[in-house]
Amino acid sequence: MEIKKLYELLEHEKEEQRITEATYWDYLWELYVEEKSADYQMLAVKEAIPRLISDDNLRKRRHINNCMELGLNIKIGDICYIDYGEAYINEIGYQHFGLIVSIFHSKAFVVPMSGNHAAFLQAYSKDNPKGKRHLMRLGKIKGMNKESVLFINDAKWINTARIIDIKAHLNKNSSLFHEIKERVKSCLDEGTMHK
Repeated sequence: MEIKKLYELLEHEKEEQRITEATYWDYLWELYVEEKSADYQMLAVKEAIPRLISDDNLRKRRHINNCMELGLNIKIGDICYIDYGEAYINEIGYQHFGLIVSIFHSKAFVVPMSGNHAAFLQAYSKDNPKGKRHLMRLGKIKGMNKESVLFINDAKWINTARIIDIKAHLNKNSSLFHEIKERVKSCLDEGTMHK
């Protein structure tokens, strides 16, 4: 599907009609299904299933204002299982954990995290001063199954409707939580994080 042609169709559309009423709907839908199907056919099962789950979560949750509508009462310091959605290279995507650093107007500022052992070993720390500064070791947090690592450079604001479950908690007054906030701030400070 050519993006330029889609924009041209959009520019010529004068009415606020439903897409299925447009004369070109059948053609667009065939192209979309064909391309989406081709994408999925090339994927390994471990990549395809999270994508399907993410598509389903988006369909069910996109009109929800926040996670409280789903019965989840989140707090700063909660470690949640989150559906981040589709991702580009070097972005966290689909279903991963995330630490809530701040909450503001139905959104949460989260730092994605993982139990990926290779990333944990590569992360910068006092024990590993030559490690990657965009990664931060958390160690084993009570309620989590593995040692965890934060992906500082993937921190972002999300609609809390993306939160699937609360798995653990990190005290927001702890020295570790304070260190995390400082690492996020330094990542935002241009030029200090280039590894």
